[in-house]
Amino acid sequence: MRNLIRFLAIVLSITLVSSCAIHNGFMKNSASLSEANFSYVNQSISGMSSAKYVFAIGGLDRQALVEEAKKEMLKNNPLQANQVLANVTVNWKHSFYVIVFRTECTVTADVVEFN
Repeated sequence: MRNLIRFLAIVLSITLVSSCAIHNGFMKNSASLSEANFSYVNQSISGMSSAKYVFAIGGLDRQALVEEAKKEMLKNNPLQANQVLANVTVNWKHSFYVIVFRTECTVTADVVEFN
């Protein structure tokens, strides 16, 4: 009986500290690159934002996370004249802990400059 209680305590402890994660995302072309009148200035610039929820309370909504990630990306890589973002991707990572839910948003893009 003592071994059973010890085993159940170990299983419960592992369950409480383990997590599960889901990744998803999408890509959207935000610049018209159908003609050869551009050049790549920078590839794969990115920004990230995250929110944490405890018992589903707290954090920011989905739109705000994308906006914060994009602002961070452009703050670290400001666009110059004739430059635009292309091949924009938005990736989500949802991590689940027993009572804590964490969402991370990463926005990645290429910077192109038109001639």
